[in-house]
Amino acid sequence: MNQGKLVFAQVMQHLPQTTFRRCASRYQGEYRVQSFSCLDQFLCMAFAQLTFRESLRDIEACLRAQRSKLYHLGIRSTVSRNTLANANAVRDWRIYADFAQSLIGIARPLYVDEPFGVDLKDTGLRARRDHHRPVFVGVSVGAVPIDQGCDQAAHAARSCAGISLTFIHISDGKLHEVSVLDQLLPEPGAFYILDRGFIDFTRLYRFHQAGSFFVIRAKSNTKAQRRYSNPVDRSTGVMCDQTILLTGMYSPQDYQAPLRRIRFRDPETDQVAGIPYEQFHAASTHDHRRSTAVAGKSNSSSSGSSNTCESRPSLATSENAVKSQIWIAVSVYVLVAIVKKRHKLPGSLYQILQILSLTVFERTPLHQLFTQAMIDDVDTASGKQLSLFD
Repeated sequence: MNQGKLVFAQVMQHLPQTTFRRCASRYQGEYRVQSFSCLDQFLCMAFAQLTFRESLRDIEACLRAQRSKLYHLGIRSTVSRNTLANANAVRDWRIYADFAQSLIGIARPLYVDEPFGVDLKDTGLRARRDHHRPVFVGVSVGAVPIDQGCDQAAHAARSCAGISLTFIHISDGKLHEVSVLDQLLPEPGAFYILDRGFIDFTRLYRFHQAGSFFVIRAKSNTKAQRRYSNPVDRSTGVMCDQTILLTGMYSPQDYQAPLRRIRFRDPETDQVAGIPYEQFHAASTHDHRRSTAVAGKSNSSSSGSSNTCESRPSLATSENAVKSQIWIAVSVYVLVAIVKKRHKLPGSLYQILQILSLTVFERTPLHQLFTQAMIDDVDTASGKQLSLFD
């Protein structure tokens, strides 16, 4: 008797398999493969990502314990640690990179109507067990080391309006974050939130020429001359709103257009930050831009993140295997975001990922599963607590 699909299979049925086969064929991923296809490899690594497996041995043990359900998960081959390790090391990582970019292209239109989120601590990208650097690039960018045993770093940009990633670049650990701006293609009309470590006026002028806008923290030694001041409401924390021209030795040659500088006092910490940014149009969004400028001085914290793309500890040491793991992790993250929108699931993406980690082998319909979980959470929080002392 059919009791319905497994939760894992319900999530994976949203994969565009035609696109996946096209990506695998483009890089000859199935060349001379008799068993354990690229899709089997992807599903095994996706299972590891969703259930927080720490090693290939964990993946093998868990999936072999559920051997009778492998077919229903979509896995058509026997799972072996050596076979999975060889597939990760040999098959071209660009298969999963191209597939992830296709998923990102599907996810972005779904989140086009999302409110503009300026609380960047809810949109962080973090790598587990690593000392990450809380920097933002782009529509919110993070640069983090991938793993302690691997000399590589992942640079990512994600949209503040929603959760969809917009740009990912994997490099060796020697590449400075500011050099990633050369790889980033500015989108006209987009706002890019950066930390002051990205101040390079030659590179920033490229954003101005592309018709996009940026928000960045000023360095203490930045030299500029005020052209005029705009009226501000100091009760909001904004101390000044000025139009400035750079007056340093080389900066006027590198950036030949005027900038707008906001000076803001944080009411919680009483710290003052000077934030220059490039924006001289859409006056109706002035208050909104003001909030964006405040977000530009925020730090991305791994604690308390509710929408987080977290890559598991590296399951290999070869460059190809590490890149494959990262792109599959990104694909799973974006896929869950797509499922959330298509099924209109309640709760945050973080809550959905936590519930999925415990229910992949259940046969409950997705909407029923998450609706009941949210109801139980509300009932537990609103229940009456017995008093120990009367």
